[in-house]
Amino acid sequence: MITAQAFPTIRALQRSAWNDCFPGALEDWDYYVAVENAAINDFQWRYLAVYEDGTLVAVAAAFITHYRLDTTVSGAGKRLTERVERLWPGLLQLGLYALGSPVAERCDVGFASGVADVRRPLLLKHLLEAARQDADDFGIGLVAVKDAPSKDPHWLESCRAAGFQSMPSLPTGVLPLPYGSVDAYLGSLGKSTRKDLRRKLRAPGPRVEWRRTIDDVLPEVMRLYEATLTRAELQFERLPAGYFTGVLERLDERAVCVLYWVDEQLVAFNLILVDEHRLVDKFFGHDVAFTRDYNLYFRSWLTNVDYCIQHNIAVYECGQAGYASKLRLGCEFQGNSVFFRHRNRLVNGLLKLVKLFIRPDRSDPAMAAAISET
Repeated sequence: MITAQAFPTIRALQRSAWNDCFPGALEDWDYYVAVENAAINDFQWRYLAVYEDGTLVAVAAAFITHYRLDTTVSGAGKRLTERVERLWPGLLQLGLYALGSPVAERCDVGFASGVADVRRPLLLKHLLEAARQDADDFGIGLVAVKDAPSKDPHWLESCRAAGFQSMPSLPTGVLPLPYGSVDAYLGSLGKSTRKDLRRKLRAPGPRVEWRRTIDDVLPEVMRLYEATLTRAELQFERLPAGYFTGVLERLDERAVCVLYWVDEQLVAFNLILVDEHRLVDKFFGHDVAFTRDYNLYFRSWLTNVDYCIQHNIAVYECGQAGYASKLRLGCEFQGNSVFFRHRNRLVNGLLKLVKLFIRPDRSDPAMAAAISET
């Protein structure tokens, strides 16, 4: 017999059982404990578990929040929706129950070892039903799947069978690194980009420091984070200081913060997760007053590329932003999809119309190019 249950904390599930469902994941049980401990405002965590005859066979993280429908819109589209929001406050905001996480790279479902591929659609069906029931218990009409891998046929089949609509989400940038040196990587890029990066490398650069703890510089890190977030067009969550310190503490050698200094001033930081297979760029914050003179973004990029090459790490995962630069820098893109359904038929029909105007590829040409690549 198959049953499903929702929990308010990941601690309700054994660390070994959760991690067995996500072998090799950097964003593992300890990562979600750090996220819980950080107490990110406006989010409530849920964890869905499917059991067969009392044995855990599938799990997924989920969350509850109030969601602005224009979260992934930028440029002229964002300016329009902001005017609409000023005229009709709350019109674009809905209660949301979503599978996935606002602070994870993608929405992955974990299956226990030994679960055959052919059985996964059935287990996904039970997860979606559990999400719908849990959302109903909280009085939430809109259920979604955030950033499901577009090439996963099981998500597509299960969500369509459950009556979910779909639309493209922000693609994830990935840079494969089969190179023996940074110079060899630069040689793989277009001529103008290659020349530009080499010129930047010849200019004076900041001092780079790799850290496992940042308590002594935390106020400066948060200053850079807040300044960067203020400039960002696309934002979903606001991370507290406890997120950065908690991730570094809980993940030990799998998390590091790279600090960039000009004399004694901290001008940029980069929180990354890393193992022997990949480096995941979680957040880059910088002081715009120093960015141009010291080429901080590209310095950080090449620092990470060099680290991967030196440590034989094959993949640099670089997130869901800055698509124009990442296209130039040789990234490939992994497609993501959002699936959603509102229990109210009228609202669900309106969302079907609204999604034609709030698709992320409608407002950013570079993002549209990245999405089309996937």
